[in-house]
Amino acid sequence: MEVILLEDIRNLGGLGDRVDVKSGYGRNFLIPQGKAVPANDANVKMFEERRSELEAKAKGELAGAEGRAELLKDLVVTIIAKAGDEGKLFGSVGTLDIVEAVNAAVEANITKAEVSMPDGAVRSTGEYEFAITLHSDVSADVKVIVAAEE
Repeated sequence: MEVILLEDIRNLGGLGDRVDVKSGYGRNFLIPQGKAVPANDANVKMFEERRSELEAKAKGELAGAEGRAELLKDLVVTIIAKAGDEGKLFGSVGTLDIVEAVNAAVEANITKAEVSMPDGAVRSTGEYEFAITLHSDVSADVKVIVAAEE
């Protein structure tokens, strides 16, 4: 299925690119989310008419993401969790815990989907660094200290 992208999508393409995607990905995700339109003559003409509007919107989103990244620069947050004597947590620290801690520290308004935890949930105390992907071109690293509750 060939689609025209209405925004930059990581590992797929940029605004205005015509790309071939699997039919299910196009019909079930890209088109309903407003990230792409089918590449037919009417949509190509519509896209060309709206190109400047979409580019301005993309620049605004990029500027907003860069501003949020500046807030997160050099940020260190501490999460207090119940842990045993050896530093092993009773439970784990996940993306939601990180989102709540970061949003409490600064007004960045990050979401769960923006937090990258490649090694999974944190299950022991210590210092960790996580990437926060705010835009396809903008990310920030946040240091998280997981400490045991006294």
